[in-house]
Amino acid sequence: MAFVVAQEVPTSSSMAVPHGPAGVGQARHRMREQLRGNGVSDAVLDDAVLILSELLSNAYRHGRPLGRQADVGDGDIRAAWRVDRKGGLTVEVTDGGGPTRPIPATPSVTARGGRGLNIISALAQEWGVRDGSSGEVTVWALVASKVSSKVSAKQHRLSGLGGLAGFDGLDFVDAFDDAS
Repeated sequence: MAFVVAQEVPTSSSMAVPHGPAGVGQARHRMREQLRGNGVSDAVLDDAVLILSELLSNAYRHGRPLGRQADVGDGDIRAAWRVDRKGGLTVEVTDGGGPTRPIPATPSVTARGGRGLNIISALAQEWGVRDGSSGEVTVWALVASKVSSKVSAKQHRLSGLGGLAGFDGLDFVDAFDDAS
């Protein structure tokens, strides 16, 4: 007689994403499908997908493709996510490095960009940068320490908006899944 023991296995995925805007929508869609299929709540998914989008956008704007020393050219960056045994959801994006370090900016009110890492800071429990030996740079974010948590992601996002009111009910993250 054989006994089968069910064991919770961490969910993880890694994918090559074209160095440019074309792959961002594809990566968001794959993440949402895979993690939703593994029981991650929509509230946590919304934060994770937005973080993935910001990290990928920063990587193709400010970093080089993996394996390249030139600033231009075709190539890929790497997106990865994993749910660990304790329920932590980590999102990572790795590029070939760039001329600057990823640090939050202080953009003017009318600036068209510069808010990505501030958004990540507001949504993630923690985030950081890891340098690889071959010049690769990985920016990672811990989205949730317990993916099955009942804490409202909307409440978490609103607390990071510095007291701005009037954003209740606005949930337009899914609209970006179709954009590429």
